[in-house]
Amino acid sequence: MISIIIPVLNEEDEVKDLIEHLFSCDDIHDQEIIFVDGGSSDTTIEKIEDEGLKVCISPERGRARQMNYGAKNAFGEILFFLHSDTKPPTNFITLINDAVKSGFGAGCFRLTFDSKHPVLNFYSWFTKFDIDYFRFGDQGLFITAELFNNIDGYDVRHLVMEDQHMVRRVKRCSVFKIINADIVTSARKYHKNGVVRLQFIFIVIVFLYYFGVSQEGLIEYYKSKLR
Repeated sequence: MISIIIPVLNEEDEVKDLIEHLFSCDDIHDQEIIFVDGGSSDTTIEKIEDEGLKVCISPERGRARQMNYGAKNAFGEILFFLHSDTKPPTNFITLINDAVKSGFGAGCFRLTFDSKHPVLNFYSWFTKFDIDYFRFGDQGLFITAELFNNIDGYDVRHLVMEDQHMVRRVKRCSVFKIINADIVTSARKYHKNGVVRLQFIFIVIVFLYYFGVSQEGLIEYYKSKLR
């Protein structure tokens, strides 16, 4: 069984579309879907519960902490971490199970956006390559529960870049699979802030991260540049 773990915070506009999409996926009713809320003040929780799905209330806010809490409450042999504005291919369950059966302890999908902007298409093209700089959470990380527990889950000291840090740790003790199928994520933040502008901000954050800038510094930079 796959446990699909989705961290949320005030995402009432996204969760309904995601749930409808998940319910349309193959073999979904044999899996576990867990939303992990970080303290939403809107109707996110109500919309999830109205669909009969499980909501865990994380004792601490933060994507890494919320995903760890979801994993702690999961029963699946495989964990699949998914963003609320991202939709996996309808056969993602088969694709993930096939990858694990082939010996891959973890992996992700190629990324595409719900936009045809050439800059986003160009960025998406790079995600098919096994280059750590292009590994982010919106690609949908899957990992066996055994491996996740062995490496003690996400590093909660990471307020941003937690997924890239996780992938680098995973690769030290397991083989990593980039599944040859697209996962579709929302481009709404790009259109709000400007596609080229926001992509440049993300590139700067990656460079600052690898040059050792603190998590607080990265967040301060990001928030100062958003519209």
